Amino acid sequence: MSASPGVRSAPATESCAARQPQSRISDRLTPSTADPFSSPRKAQSPFAAVYAKGGIPCRLVHGSVKHKLHWETPPESIAFDPLLVILAEGLRETKYPYTFVSREGFRELLLVEGASEKIRPLLPKVVPALRAALAHADTEVFERGLDGLVQLSGTARRELNGHLKHVLTCISKKYMQKKYREKVTLALQTLERNGGKESLPIIKSKVPTYSSIYS
Repeated sequence: MSASPGVRSAPATESCAARQPQSRISDRLTPSTADPFSSPRKAQSPFAAVYAKGGIPCRLVHGSVKHKLHWETPPESIAFDPLLVILAEGLRETKYPYTFVSREGFRELLLVEGASEKIRPLLPKVVPALRAALAHADTEVFERGLDGLVQLSGTARRELNGHLKHVLTCISKKYMQKKYREKVTLALQTLERNGGKESLPIIKSKVPTYSSIYS
């Protein structure tokens, strides 16, 4: 998968040993942490592979209280295809800094002007990636997937209705568990609010005990 527009390669480090590879954008993302790519373990998702090659056009900025992303190219000028899909894939990562960059990058892209039009043709690719996160056994991965779905709903609105059935099965399983009930209920209410009256029959087909916000 090709990198998004705006990605620029970092210059080689002359002082390194002869076998040292060319430095990458991703090498600068977390200078104070251990190299997350030193393990020979195969990447968990396409996001990890692209990130390792410096293909995500942003870097992690460490603050004294809160970390943030710095985009090397303004996010509103970056093509959503394939970057948004790659970030959605990254939501099921369990290793820092993958977890932070994918979560924040996904959220920030959805906030740019014109995002609703840009994501419409990508829903068939983004929704399966969110479903993979929602089906993950790790609690934090599930919650990132749920947050991502809510954020996507806020941007896609009714356009998401036709894809809800693909993610609701995963959500319905968590809905039956007490520790997830409140968070899942709030997510379902947001899906209904953003999706309009057409979304309610879809939600209740997978979560029969869900009560409409309008009832």
